[in-house]
Amino acid sequence: MNWNWSHVDAFMPLFWDGVVLTLQALFFGTLIAFSLGLVWAIAQRSGKRWIRWPVTAVTEFIRSTPLLVQLFFLFYVVPQWGPASPSMSPLTTGVVGLGLHYSTYTSEVYRAGIEGVPAGQWEAATALSLSRRRTWTAVILPQAVRRVIPALGNYVIIMLKESPQMAAIGALDMLGQAQGYSQATFTYEAISVVGVAFIVIAYPASVLLRALERRLVR
Repeated sequence: MNWNWSHVDAFMPLFWDGVVLTLQALFFGTLIAFSLGLVWAIAQRSGKRWIRWPVTAVTEFIRSTPLLVQLFFLFYVVPQWGPASPSMSPLTTGVVGLGLHYSTYTSEVYRAGIEGVPAGQWEAATALSLSRRRTWTAVILPQAVRRVIPALGNYVIIMLKESPQMAAIGALDMLGQAQGYSQATFTYEAISVVGVAFIVIAYPASVLLRALERRLVR
């Protein structure tokens, strides 16, 4: 087989559509994963068992099931629960699925960061008579989040590489567009272009994360 640039030119409009969808899913999925993960982490440290135990059970269940199964469940099963059940577009379902799934992983990252804060910080906040909310927002979380930023960044890259699974529910990211074009034309150029695109996006992100980690260590 010979490389044919005309197939690349024909595929590029679909490619850019896939890039936009991929970046949308990555951006909003990351917001959900980082925000909800912090909620899970704080809830798991609650002194009330009726909060801590259900949250732990839910996060363990989500983390133990495949992302693809969760996407199918959100897209096909949830809307069948009744008229009041939410019916989401493929992109919205992909965003919610990615965010919810990886929030259970980021919660463990946050938990490690929180536990890494020296006990003296908690004691100092208590000695200063800070409220529990003030202790979390002004003392604990700023230190914990700073420690775990590189690890959180790694999950952004992982979510980028997992985004092609959204194609199973009709949200055609870069790879989904390439597969559709390749199957219609019996060519391979589109798949190759997308492979290079993933490298172009992921590798600079990895370099930036390593630089950020070195800066935070200093």
